[in-house]
Amino acid sequence: MSRPSTPELNFDTPALKRYRLRRAVKDKLASWSIGLGGVSIIGAVLLIFFYLLYEVAPMFVPADVKKLNEYSLPGSQAQETVMLAMEEQAEVALRVQKGGDLTFFRVEDGRLIKSEHVPLSGNVTSFDLNTPASRKMAFANDQGQVLLAKHNYRLKYDENTNRTIIPRIDYPYGQEPLTVFDDGRAIKYISIRDSDSAILISALDESGAPKVVRYTKEEDFLSGDIVLERESVNLPMMSGTINQIEVDQAMNWMFVLADNRLLHVINLRSETLEQTVNLSDHGEITQLSMLLGENSLLVGTNKGDVSQWFMVRGEDNQKRLQRIRTFDTEAQTVVAMSTEQRRKGFFVAGNDGRIAIFHSTAHRNLLDEDLVDGEVNTLTISPRAKDLLVETKDGRIVHFKVDNPHPEISWKSMWDEVWYEGYEEPEYTWQSSSSSSDFEPKYSLVPLAFGTLKGAFYAMLLAAPLAIAGAVYTAYFMAPAMRRKVKPIIELMEALPTVILGFLAGLALAPFIENNLLGIFAMLVIMPMAMLAFGFMWVNLPAKIRHSLPDGWDALPLIPVIILSVWFAIEVSPTFEMWFFGGSMTQWLNNDLGVDFSQRNALIVGLAMGFAVIPTIFSIAEDAIFSVPKSLSYGSLALGATPWQTMVKVVLPTASPGIFSALMIGLGRAVGETMIVLMATGNTPITDINIFEGMRTLAANIAVEIPESAVGSTHYRILFLTGFVLFLFTFIFNTIAETVRHRLRSKYGQL
Repeated sequence: MSRPSTPELNFDTPALKRYRLRRAVKDKLASWSIGLGGVSIIGAVLLIFFYLLYEVAPMFVPADVKKLNEYSLPGSQAQETVMLAMEEQAEVALRVQKGGDLTFFRVEDGRLIKSEHVPLSGNVTSFDLNTPASRKMAFANDQGQVLLAKHNYRLKYDENTNRTIIPRIDYPYGQEPLTVFDDGRAIKYISIRDSDSAILISALDESGAPKVVRYTKEEDFLSGDIVLERESVNLPMMSGTINQIEVDQAMNWMFVLADNRLLHVINLRSETLEQTVNLSDHGEITQLSMLLGENSLLVGTNKGDVSQWFMVRGEDNQKRLQRIRTFDTEAQTVVAMSTEQRRKGFFVAGNDGRIAIFHSTAHRNLLDEDLVDGEVNTLTISPRAKDLLVETKDGRIVHFKVDNPHPEISWKSMWDEVWYEGYEEPEYTWQSSSSSSDFEPKYSLVPLAFGTLKGAFYAMLLAAPLAIAGAVYTAYFMAPAMRRKVKPIIELMEALPTVILGFLAGLALAPFIENNLLGIFAMLVIMPMAMLAFGFMWVNLPAKIRHSLPDGWDALPLIPVIILSVWFAIEVSPTFEMWFFGGSMTQWLNNDLGVDFSQRNALIVGLAMGFAVIPTIFSIAEDAIFSVPKSLSYGSLALGATPWQTMVKVVLPTASPGIFSALMIGLGRAVGETMIVLMATGNTPITDINIFEGMRTLAANIAVEIPESAVGSTHYRILFLTGFVLFLFTFIFNTIAETVRHRLRSKYGQL
């Protein structure tokens, strides 16, 4: 009997063809979708990267100056110009001439608007400007008198809303001049400093003898008018022929230049000569000017450089004038300087027509070019630092448009120590705003980067050991029934909003730890000792009792031990504080050890952020350990290894790529955390490793300050820079993690 033939299978039936076609289409769609998703993720990351660069890049662009117009000097050509100034809109300019003539003209084309003469009897012999921002001027005559004036501007709109700027000269203290020399001696040189409380006038007569008078301001109770009370200031003896005098904003210090090389520092409160600085090594002094805020002195020389000086308190607790930084130009000799009215920038003109732009705090050279033909007489920058007028010796005015939006930023100001005015030494400081108009923004990123790493370090110090140890026990030693309950509970912790954790940490945990600081440290000792003691007792119990607890449930009896040890540590801490620390450990830290204690500090962040990071590390690490093939464990145990040896020698090396990934993902979470740090640290941008001090992180700084920053401003862009730095931190950590993970996988993947 013949065997039946095997039936032939037809794989080319219409149904199978349609099935294969549908499967091929699905495979292609899945492949394209996965590829598109991957490319989209890479594109999104690159888009974020390049957008951050787009916002950050303008801060590092040098200044750009473009010539707009050039015209003849308005007003009389016979009298020398002693000052040029512009109003807020840079549409109207003022030319002050040596004889007391005041000429207003249009900045655009030099067309004359109006001229007038200072109503001061006799011949005007000297002139000085209080500060560019105040617009107050002082005119001195040959009769020992001084008249204070101020140039003001009024906006007028017609029916078509066309704006007209009307300039005028006001006299804030009336047209009655103030007396400097009672005997009517002519004033050869005048220096004025006008504050809310007093007017300080420094003058030289024709023989070079100095005279300083102070007019104290008092408001009349009935009329509200300001009444000036005059008093003389006694000056100490000084060597040399006096060339120029400058006074700081608070009228505490007077700087007297003599013989174009000696700088005398006089304490106006004690009326004593505190210091004499010999500037011979720097060359002949050609220009002396005060920077914005009138706390720093700019010294220009015939060698073409400019140095910044201000008063610094030394080790002997005495203030001394100290050179802080030097700015080099390509000019042969510095002949004119103009300081900005709202930033710590200044413009320097050389005798050869070269103009340089600097920023003092950033120590940045923004421009140094030949802008005009011929020798420069004077120059001025508009209040908004967008228009520049340069007067040449041959009677021309050249108008430039200046594009210099972000001079405050440099690599040094962000990542190096900067010596700020009023500071005793260079420091890393972040302080972006202040109520003072002469404030210099401090944009050091070091405190923010340090705070970010500090917070992440203390969080990982708590989270990493607990999470990894918990993952090891849960995945390898714990009973499956108990694991099914413990693992979801821990992973559920990750769903807690960080704002809630920060709120609880700031309002509940911080004061609790401050009141029980010794108990927290005692807990770190008592809890492990209690666990070891319980373990020793447990293994020495009768076998019947020990075996009554199923394998893998060993952790259950430890829960009351941990709770009781924590309670005991907290309860006994007040007694020990009274015995050893005078009743308060925090006061002992402050008073005896000199360790500053802030209620919201890195310890609070370590506990709160560590609590938030533990579920992330635990979940990934536990899955990695649990996924190790059981055949490896059984083989190790069969060869005679103990469970602990199997864990250390086989399971952990095999799971090490996943464990390391868990740690790096947890670190990335800690680095980018915002709300916990914002609410639990005190938000203080300081560089202090002290665990009892607060900090400010890059992410928290963005959250705090981005709402108050003006779009497009330097503050706004540097916040984007902090985001870019945070982006780089994450990128570097992830790159390191991926590299190490691949090496661990290559090394232990063959087990």
